[in-house]
Amino acid sequence: MHAGDRRPHHSGARSVSETEHGFIRAATPGKRSAVTVVAMAAPTRPPSASSAPVAPAPPERRGRWIDDWRPEDPQFWESTGKTVARRNLFFSVFSEHVGFSIWSLWSVLVLFLPEPVFGIDPAGKFLLTALPTALGAFVRLPYTFAVARFGGRNWTIVSAALLLVPTVATAIVLEPGVDYGTLLFVACLAGVGGGNFASSMANINAFYPDRLKGWALGLNAGGGNVGVPVIQLVGLLVLATAGAEHPRIVLWVYVPLIVVAAVGAVLLMDNLTMARNQPQAMREAARERHTWIMAFLYIGTFGSFIGFGFAFGQVLQNQFTDSFATPLAAASLTWLGPLLGSLIRPFGGSLADRFGGALITCWTFVAMALGALVVWTASRLESLPLFVVGFVTLFVLSGLGNGSTYKMIPAIFRSQALQAVAEGGGAEAADRRALRMSGALIGIAGAVGAFGGVLVNLAFRQSFMTTGTGDSAYLAFIAFYVVCVAVTWIVYLRPGRPLGRV
Repeated sequence: MHAGDRRPHHSGARSVSETEHGFIRAATPGKRSAVTVVAMAAPTRPPSASSAPVAPAPPERRGRWIDDWRPEDPQFWESTGKTVARRNLFFSVFSEHVGFSIWSLWSVLVLFLPEPVFGIDPAGKFLLTALPTALGAFVRLPYTFAVARFGGRNWTIVSAALLLVPTVATAIVLEPGVDYGTLLFVACLAGVGGGNFASSMANINAFYPDRLKGWALGLNAGGGNVGVPVIQLVGLLVLATAGAEHPRIVLWVYVPLIVVAAVGAVLLMDNLTMARNQPQAMREAARERHTWIMAFLYIGTFGSFIGFGFAFGQVLQNQFTDSFATPLAAASLTWLGPLLGSLIRPFGGSLADRFGGALITCWTFVAMALGALVVWTASRLESLPLFVVGFVTLFVLSGLGNGSTYKMIPAIFRSQALQAVAEGGGAEAADRRALRMSGALIGIAGAVGAFGGVLVNLAFRQSFMTTGTGDSAYLAFIAFYVVCVAVTWIVYLRPGRPLGRV
């Protein structure tokens, strides 16, 4: 903070403009600056300057650092915060979007690997799509911590630049005669794109006030998810114009986009010094039963979305071989479901805001079980139109569920905070716990939920290996969704439940 000024301190060579920072009072060298830490949960009482935790003024740091950030203050938000937050949101969405595209790269590349040329059977191709899903899930937790450790802008630069590794490596080795083990290795590298979601959500969560988090996080997640159908459309375009012999074109298209994401973060994004890692919160969240319940439910929603997105093209080629004899035919449909599922995710959050996340999530799982039943029936009847309708419906429903489950997280801890206050506990302590636990649960649920994509691909792999169809996998999905319905109702909806409305 600049002494005698009314601008929040923004260190580094480039400063936020006078217009953007026209509100907050500066802290003089001997004083402390109030910093409001925000996370997913809504506070049980309105924040005030007197109740905000205080910390020593942070030291000078190189780069674009904002030392005082108070999005819950309406005057600050309108005069300063909104513009800065939107700028960071735009580039966060773009970087996450490219990350999702690289993460789902092999859902496209397997269509360029005809078995007679590369010698890879359907089971081997499902493994090529399962590995990046697994690594992407694994890196989500460290990516969540990286934002507070290095800064949101700084980590966006690093995470975007890391996308060049799998992209360039794959472009170098992908040719007929390449060893299958080499392909497994470079496919695994693509998993770094899956971590971008976790760091992007953690970063944007800190920029927005509680009343706008649902919209901002929904837009951030949905914009990132769209990266899956976009790379599939790029693959379709390459197949239609250059043919299946030129998969490297897909990779070279993304190299400049990765560079733009990294450079955009360098020039126009910001770090917040108020962001702090809280390993104790992660340990506390790991002991909270709702953490694992929500992670389980997120396996059903996001795990289904990303797993189906990776596998759909291969399922079409193997389930309806006569209709999808060429990669181009399969690619012409693979993008539709992921696109609709991505676009509808913010709507799922909006419905949860209005009717409650648990209610929307429960009915979403009911509909997903019915959708999987339609897919199983279509498979048995060998009806391609019904099969496509059922699968696209599953994509849409999983997108709705992604939005509603994420809205349940702050609601759970907000309800616990209200109960604690009603029982005589301190409101400020209850608020802090709700905020801390919500942030920790977001990271854990995102990581565990992504492993659902691995399970989906492994289920398809086993089903096609043993029966030659996906029927066994569809029955497993139906059973899982029924269990998710029961869990959601018993824990969050049944009469007499411990928690209030979630």
